[in-house]
Amino acid sequence: MSFAAGSLVATRGREWVVLPESSDELLVLRPLGGTDDEIAGVLTALEEVKPAQFDLPDPARIGDATSARLLRDALRLSSRAGAGPFRSFARIAVEPRPYQLVPLLMALKLDPVRLLIADDVGIGKTVEALLVARELWDQGDANGIAVLCPPHLAEQWQAEMQTKFHLDAELVLAGTAARLERGLRVGESLFERHPITVVSLDYIKSDRRRNDFIRACPDLVIVDEAHSCADANAGRGQRHQRYELVSKLAAKPERHVLLVTATPHSGNDDAFQVLVSFLDPTLNLADDDLEKTEYEAERRRLARHLVQRRRGDILHYLGETNFPVREVREETYELTDAHRDLFKKIFEYGRAKVGERVEGSEQRWRMRWWSILGIMRALSSSPAAAVATLDNRAESIEGDPEAELDELARRVFDGTDDESVEGADLPPSAALYASADERRSLGELSKAAQELLGESDPKLQQATKLVKKLLTDGFNPIVFCAYIPTAEYVAEHLRRKLPKDVEVIAVTGRIPAAEREQRVLALEGAHRHVLVATDCLSEGVNLQKLFDAVVHYDLAWNPTRHEQREGRVDRFNQPSEKVRVLTYFGRNNAVDGVVLEVLQRKNRTIHERLGISVPVPMGTRDVLDAIFEGLVLRGKDEQLALFDMPDLVEKRDVLHEEWDAAAEREKRSRTIFAQQTIDVSEVARELEETRTAIGSESDVARFVASSLRAAGATVSTGDPVAIDLRDVPLALRDALGHPGDELKARFEPTVTEGVAYLSRTHPFVEALAGYVADTSLDPIGGPLAARCGAMRTDAVETRTTLLLVRMRFDVVTKRGSDERRQLAEEMNFLAFEGAPDAISWLGEEHAAALFAAEPSGIPSGPMAGSAACSNRDLAPASQSLGAEDSESCPGLLDSPRSAQSRGTRGQSCCRPHQAQPRLSEMRVCIGGGRGQR
Repeated sequence: MSFAAGSLVATRGREWVVLPESSDELLVLRPLGGTDDEIAGVLTALEEVKPAQFDLPDPARIGDATSARLLRDALRLSSRAGAGPFRSFARIAVEPRPYQLVPLLMALKLDPVRLLIADDVGIGKTVEALLVARELWDQGDANGIAVLCPPHLAEQWQAEMQTKFHLDAELVLAGTAARLERGLRVGESLFERHPITVVSLDYIKSDRRRNDFIRACPDLVIVDEAHSCADANAGRGQRHQRYELVSKLAAKPERHVLLVTATPHSGNDDAFQVLVSFLDPTLNLADDDLEKTEYEAERRRLARHLVQRRRGDILHYLGETNFPVREVREETYELTDAHRDLFKKIFEYGRAKVGERVEGSEQRWRMRWWSILGIMRALSSSPAAAVATLDNRAESIEGDPEAELDELARRVFDGTDDESVEGADLPPSAALYASADERRSLGELSKAAQELLGESDPKLQQATKLVKKLLTDGFNPIVFCAYIPTAEYVAEHLRRKLPKDVEVIAVTGRIPAAEREQRVLALEGAHRHVLVATDCLSEGVNLQKLFDAVVHYDLAWNPTRHEQREGRVDRFNQPSEKVRVLTYFGRNNAVDGVVLEVLQRKNRTIHERLGISVPVPMGTRDVLDAIFEGLVLRGKDEQLALFDMPDLVEKRDVLHEEWDAAAEREKRSRTIFAQQTIDVSEVARELEETRTAIGSESDVARFVASSLRAAGATVSTGDPVAIDLRDVPLALRDALGHPGDELKARFEPTVTEGVAYLSRTHPFVEALAGYVADTSLDPIGGPLAARCGAMRTDAVETRTTLLLVRMRFDVVTKRGSDERRQLAEEMNFLAFEGAPDAISWLGEEHAAALFAAEPSGIPSGPMAGSAACSNRDLAPASQSLGAEDSESCPGLLDSPRSAQSRGTRGQSCCRPHQAQPRLSEMRVCIGGGRGQR
């Protein structure tokens, strides 16, 4: 006997669903109400397989409205493979917002999928990327998933994939790779053994590991912080290795590639062109003349692959957002005479070295100059950072001098051209290419800096007052510093000066990337807390649950860095209605003056004018270099006197003019890349239909509480809810996996330690739904949910019969000559008025609404024994009784919605005195690529 996909069969003492991979000889079966982990193969020649049969409902066990709703919710929450246009929605534990579906809609029109998701910080790029990944996985268009990210973000990606999308990813880091490689076959890659991985970009980029990863990489790759892989010059060092890796991965034309970054354009047009070439190597955006027709055509081609939205754009989709109000203030301090004297000594030292140009030693001269610049910036940060820089005796790095120059310049200029933050918080060395006499001079400067520590440091003293004020106003701040010595110095001082009930920790690059987030989460138990951090936490890490203020203790020399810092707390679903940002600088600190005058205030002006941040144009390093060189040569040490020099004003103005031009280009491109032409009403409608079909957070909360109480558990009404399972049946405890006697839970994703987030796809909820549905078919014992029931209600005026119909579809997806079959399930609401011989069908929305009707009385007499019934495929029936009654049950039922939307008539039957026929086979063929679905 052959069985169609979706049929119910009985073997091995239980009922099973036949999966599409089956043949006449080998049936691939999933237990009824079970999970994919329980799928088994049965050889029909060796084991007897029969059609599943279920007893009719017992008229003596008629349920009420509550038990009928329990079965409805159990069936809805146990569905894992929806038949709608988005196959993945039944398997995710997050309710995506309409704007987060836009990248998914774009992806479904591309084959292969090549997307650059460049939304602003805090909007939810991780969720958007994983929505696409989960959909491709569930459609069968991806045989594996690899996420490439900085090492400090790896655990966060793994957690998001597991908790929200139920994708079990292995971490591939320097500390985990050896364990994963144990037991591999000869020639087998760990990426072939583990189809879903989160990979440290810094680990896998090396020449020794890169080629194996490229060979075994799955056909879906997500690259986080993708801007760090766009090497405009294909130069040397780390950036070159990242570029080599991603460019070769993207070179495989059928591979799906998702690039994720909040800063796609660093101001370098060539780097942006490289990033775009990962999506489509034929795109050419080198021409910046917006008036040329061919350029506009290229931009429209790019718009198929790029989504870039700011907060103002999100209003287009939501009308309102859960973003907090950002309150921005400037706070200042004033250097003491001792500080100013030390700056003057540094200027004098630098003036002597900058003037010593010896023919043929330009490289040595540049190294000395950047070392001097590093001293200036370190002293501006803190005396502790100045001492560390002046005492750093690092010699010239062996190897290519240009690579050495790039490394030092990157540290000094705060990643203006390279956004990698790993190692960027190390203080630079002042002793590169320094002679013995020069080192003695540096030692004297170091002693002078040591005398400025602690109580003699006006910047530290004033910052302490600001942090105290923030705590008094109810804020929990993050204090961002440029260097490790500064962060540790500030944190130690705050521990001594702040009240004892304030917890203060420091998180810097000295702490391994995998431990940083855990160090932060340790603050959850503290009522008031302060985090002092370097920019190792400025990208990717979500800190809005614990913090709602940012203090820029050190001004970043890259304005984008300020946006990234503030984005750690100013994010969607920040619990506080307001976040406060303090930009902190010295009124008479010339270094702060340059950064403020040239970069930060201009960036803020553009942001206020356009509502967006625009990266600094190419050449920032050269402009700052020239301004600081002029500052040193002229010995200026105060902001107010700095820009009274015409040549420095000219350099600043040239940069600002280029920046304004870039801002105007960004403004013109904003609409097309914001994808505002996508019909948001369709997105919202599809999302709402999906929520109705699979159940929302409120549905999960109601079902868990109702079903557990019906099973004898005690469930509180607080938040979080407290669940006592000691009195529930042993069979239910077994099904739940023995969770213990007590459990604390919430039904929203914001949870604290010791509290479980029970989403609709959580194993606890899945097991509970399966138990409720399975026991409804058990003729022995007392099921929690009834397969049929009756109630009297004022919601109807005549006898109305409600039916829950679970339909299974054998979905066939074709891409070229390849064909993939999958089993999909869908639950529909049906309802009719009147007796079976003269029924009047109600609309689906009306039918769904009646399941929420409240009873107004207890059925009696013939009504109490009269109800519609169902088998497992025609799952529970309940009946709403009005003024008129009848005692018969319906006959053959059609599902009008499924017939119209699928092009196939699906028939079910419910007869009270006959054996129940099975749901007929549903076969839907979908031709063409995803864009033609």
